[in-house]
Amino acid sequence: MNMATDWTNICRKYKGLWIGLKNDEKTVVASGKTIQEVIDKAKKKKYPNPILFRVPTRIVPYIGSFW
Repeated sequence: MNMATDWTNICRKYKGLWIGLKNDEKTVVASGKTIQEVIDKAKKKKYPNPILFRVPTRIVPYIGSFW
């Protein structure tokens, strides 16, 4: 059974920025204002293929369906 990942602290700390995550989807290896900045920083830390994610500036809950 997969458990949801709690990104509360990540969202607070990196609000509005791009981040690069390890494959564990929890550990931030780099952050920046652009994707290229994150990729460059991650490569310097020996993580050439981080999971890229832009942290939203605002969290909006969603309840319902797409139909």
